[in-house]
Amino acid sequence: MLEFYRAFLVFAAGFFFLRITGKKAVTQMHSFDILYIFVVTNIISDPLEVSNLGEALIYAGIIVILYKILIQLSLNKKFRWILYESPTVLIQNGDIDRKALKKVRLPLNELLSQLRGKGFTDIQNIALAIMEDTGDISVIPKAEYRPIQPHDLNLPVKKSYLPIPLILDGQIVYANLKYLQLNQSWLMNELQKRGEKAENIILATYLEDGDLFIDNNDVKNGQNDLYHYKPGREK
Repeated sequence: MLEFYRAFLVFAAGFFFLRITGKKAVTQMHSFDILYIFVVTNIISDPLEVSNLGEALIYAGIIVILYKILIQLSLNKKFRWILYESPTVLIQNGDIDRKALKKVRLPLNELLSQLRGKGFTDIQNIALAIMEDTGDISVIPKAEYRPIQPHDLNLPVKKSYLPIPLILDGQIVYANLKYLQLNQSWLMNELQKRGEKAENIILATYLEDGDLFIDNNDVKNGQNDLYHYKPGREK
């Protein structure tokens, strides 16, 4: 029972430290981001083997403070170049910079694999490919190969409307109802018109025209087509 309590406390402390650190520490990681995660992980997991729980949590708190200081310093131009690596140009006007690949220690086949993952199969179509300081590769295609934009064709563009969820997994999102200046009675009335119950609905969204889109647990149409095929089904 004592071991369970200690494991729970260590996990809760680790979760708390990551939450107060911010999203950046667990998304796009720089060198000191990764170092921070490794150090905190080792510190807070140590009490599972030994009995210095309080001391480990103090050390973890100190590391969190140091990390927050580094984040603040990274906003200063004088320190940013120390904490972050400069972006590296890997491809320019369809030509691969082999020295740059060697510098970032990226094999050519891995570069081609990442480019294919971004939808580029021919490097001659690429104006610029850059490895960012996070390790991600940004690709800018040549003008003649970039996706056509409505502006290119002088087409008027209607402002996009984001459908607003009102029901998620059978649960009503009251905050969104309030935002739309609607109430639960209106929603229940709409569901009743369609013979639906909130608990059976996976997703219900409020559309731009005021209509309600509903996706429930039932597959009503196209059960025998390719997109509804399930392995093992004979027909």
